[in-house]
Amino acid sequence: MSITDSYQISLLNPENTITSGASLAKTLYAFPVDILLSGDLGTGKTTLLRGFAKALSIEDSIVSPTFALEQRYETPYGEMAHIDLYRLTTLQARDLLHASEEHCAIRCIEWPQRLDLPLPECFPQSIAITLEEEGDGRLLSVDFRDIPFPSDDEIATWRHECMVPSGVAKHCDAVAAFIQNVIIPSMKTQHRIVRPQMLRAAAMTHDLLRFLDFKNQAFAITHTEEQEQRWAQLRESYDGLSHESACERFLSERGFATLGRVVGTHGLALPSHERVTIEQKILFYADKRVKMDSVVSLDERFADFRARYDEGKASEESARWYEEAKELEKELFPHGCP
Repeated sequence: MSITDSYQISLLNPENTITSGASLAKTLYAFPVDILLSGDLGTGKTTLLRGFAKALSIEDSIVSPTFALEQRYETPYGEMAHIDLYRLTTLQARDLLHASEEHCAIRCIEWPQRLDLPLPECFPQSIAITLEEEGDGRLLSVDFRDIPFPSDDEIATWRHECMVPSGVAKHCDAVAAFIQNVIIPSMKTQHRIVRPQMLRAAAMTHDLLRFLDFKNQAFAITHTEEQEQRWAQLRESYDGLSHESACERFLSERGFATLGRVVGTHGLALPSHERVTIEQKILFYADKRVKMDSVVSLDERFADFRARYDEGKASEESARWYEEAKELEKELFPHGCP
């Protein structure tokens, strides 16, 4: 698989590196996965893995397995192998890696260049991390090759096929812009790893089938007879589903099931959706910060919800959802919301 996403963060100290490692554990989707760690001696590869392991509830102390060559740990996703190829010849490195191919949900491989192989081709489901000197700190670069996401052209085609109203398309684009211009820069200052292109695709598709919930005057949108006919066809295909669940299935049907998992949890529901990954949380939050195509506060957004759905009154459900959004805001932006 070719590179599907990339990201860079500047790290000033080991604490930043540990934070980045911990954040990596919150953007795991596909297993088994190989995490390739490249960089000169002392650039922080093992330090990064300490943060990663702690976030995976590994209580053992993570040390470089340079002499032991391999250490294994249990994680919520299955077994994790930590492998160091630094002292091995090419043949030894390949033999060691071959022996660990089965039964590992996660393989963290330091010095993968010892394999003397084209890494993208040999590790089709991987996350490649490089740490290098940058002034007094480090530059962390991540290339995600583990999951696909659609191009802008594909998304444009889907919008045409689904006859998405222009107002809904503008809302999706505004959510994508808010994530790109505001949230991702904040994540970088916090030294947290996220997937920018996945988030862009999720934002641009999260309301692709919004018409499924056009059931009252709150959704009074001018549309054509052609749109109504097309929406009637799609309603039959996704009968009984909310627009969030329908979008998740729509994306899965087109080969983007992982993206569908991100999109499927962006709505307000009771019981609330379980959002595990950072991308799920960011999409949910960003959607609640954009009213139509304008960025507003959570207070303004939920006042708008009450006006449209609850005749301006605060229902038990809306109060619960508001608190849910506020708690997530604190989690994402502990030093103040953007």
